[in-house]
Amino acid sequence: MNNAPRTVRLHPDDNVAVVLNDGGLPAGTALPGGPVLREKVPQAHKLALVDLAEGDAVLRYGVVIGRANRAIPAGSWVHERLLDMPAARPLEGLPISTVQPPLMPPLEGYSFQGYRNADGSVGTRNLLAITTTVQCVAGVLDVALARIRRELLPKYPNVDGVVGLEHSYGCGVAIDATDAYIPIRTLRHISLNPNFGGEVMVLSLGCEKLQPERLLPPGSFRLAPKAPAAPAPQGDAGLLGRPGEAPIVGHVRLQDEQHVGFASMVDDVLATAERHLQRLDQRRRETVPASELVVGVQCGGSDALSGITANPAVGACTDLLVRAGATVLFSEVTEVRDAIDQLTARAATPAIAQQMIDQMAWYDAYLARGGSDRSANTTPGNKAGGLSNIVEKAMGSIVKSGSAPIAGVLGPGEKASTKGLKGLLYAATPASDFICGTLQLAAGMNLHIFTTGRGTPYGLAECPVVKVATRTELATRWHDLMDVNAGRIADGEIGIDALGLEMFELLLDVASGRRTWAEHHGLANSLVLFNPAPVT
Repeated sequence: MNNAPRTVRLHPDDNVAVVLNDGGLPAGTALPGGPVLREKVPQAHKLALVDLAEGDAVLRYGVVIGRANRAIPAGSWVHERLLDMPAARPLEGLPISTVQPPLMPPLEGYSFQGYRNADGSVGTRNLLAITTTVQCVAGVLDVALARIRRELLPKYPNVDGVVGLEHSYGCGVAIDATDAYIPIRTLRHISLNPNFGGEVMVLSLGCEKLQPERLLPPGSFRLAPKAPAAPAPQGDAGLLGRPGEAPIVGHVRLQDEQHVGFASMVDDVLATAERHLQRLDQRRRETVPASELVVGVQCGGSDALSGITANPAVGACTDLLVRAGATVLFSEVTEVRDAIDQLTARAATPAIAQQMIDQMAWYDAYLARGGSDRSANTTPGNKAGGLSNIVEKAMGSIVKSGSAPIAGVLGPGEKASTKGLKGLLYAATPASDFICGTLQLAAGMNLHIFTTGRGTPYGLAECPVVKVATRTELATRWHDLMDVNAGRIADGEIGIDALGLEMFELLLDVASGRRTWAEHHGLANSLVLFNPAPVT
C-alpha cells in the first residue's frame, strides 16, 4: 500500500484536514503543500493547516465546527479538547425550499425478487412475527420461539424465520399521557411491517394497560381462521388475500382460563403460530420493481471517516434509489440538528420545511426537559475516531441523504404508506442506533443500510441490515461482519459514485434473498420503543 501521507480537505474554506493513512501520521511528517506535523495525528483525526489563534473558527465541511480555546499552531492535532462547540442554529430565519436540485432522470429497469402483500406493500423477507403487548410475556415467548424454530419451521421451508417483537413497554406506564401515542403507534406499525406478510400474531398477558384492542383497534384486522387458507392462484403466488384487505391477526392471551399450567400456554402459542406459518409458506418471491424498496439509512459507531467514505457513498446510493422510485428514510434528530439550514433549503415545499422545523423544536424541548441538549450525543468512541463534537458529526451524517429534494417528514412511529409518502423522507427519531432502527421499521422499512467506523455488530431480526465499514482496517479485521468496505475510497481504489452503484446493486441482491453477515450469524438487537411519556 502507498505509505505517502494522505489527507483530505472537504471544502476550500476548511482550515483543517483529516488524516486518511491507516495508523495515522507520525510527528515530523511533511505534508505536500502543507505544514510539517508537530505531533502524531491518528487516522481520521484533524490537523491544523494554518496557525489558529484562540477564538478562531475551525472550519470543516465549510462550516464552523468549533472555536479554538487556545492557540493551535499549524501541523497540530486538532481534537475535541481544543474546541468550544458553537451554539445550535436558531430555528427561525432558515432558508426554506431555496435549493432546487437538478431533476435526475428516472432509473428504470431495476427490480428484485420480493413478496407482494395484500395491502400493496412488498417484503424482502417472509417472516412470522409475534407481537407482544407487554414485557411480562417475554419469558413465555422465548420458550415458544425456541420450539417454533425447532419443531415447526422445518415443516415450512418457504418461511424465512420467526421473530418475537419483544419490548419493555405495555404496563407500568402512563398510557394516556401526552406523547404516549408514540410507542403505541410504533409497535402497531412494526407489527404491520411488509416483511411479515400481513400475518399479525399477538401474545398478551390479559391485565396490562396496552390491551390488544388498543394496539390494533377493532375493525383494523381479520381474525385468523382455524384452517389454512387455500393456495394462492398460479401467477399470483406472492399475494394472499384480496388487495386492501386488513391483516390477519391471531391472539393468545396467557391469563385465559383455558390455560392450565405453563405447557398449555406454550402449546397454544405453537398452535396459533402454525396456522400463520401454513399461510406464509404458500408465498413465493416474484419480480417487483426497485420502487417497492423502503430503505432506512443510519450510521452508528461513527468516526470522522464516516462523512468522507461510507456516508457519501450511501448518499450516492440514496440518489440512485430515489431515481428508481424507491423510498429512503434518513433520521436521527440530533445528528441533523446542526445542518437544519441545509435540509430546510432542500425541502420540496415550504410545508415540508416547516414540518422538519417542528420536529427539531419538539426534540429541543424534549432534551431540555431532561436537562440536556444535542451535545450529549457524541460518544467516547466517536471522539476516539476523530469526531470532536455533534456539529462535526452532523455534517458527516446528513450526507447519507444524498442530494434529492426532501419529499416528506414522518414523526416518530409514523408509517410512510399511511401518509402516502414516497421518495426521500425524513423520519424523525432519536440517534440511538436501536431506537432509530425500531422507528424506521415502524415507518415501513424493508431493507436497512448501516455505516460504522468504530465497528458494531448491530443487526435486526425483522429486516436485513447491510453493514458498511468506513475504513479498510475495520473491514479487514471484521471481515465476517462488514458487507461493504467503503475504506477503498480513502485508499484511492474506488470513487464515491462507483461505490454507490455497487451498494445499490447489492441492496437489490439482498432484497431478493441474499443473506447479510448479520443474518448469517443471527445477530439482532432488541426492539427499543421510544417512550417520551412518564413511567408510573
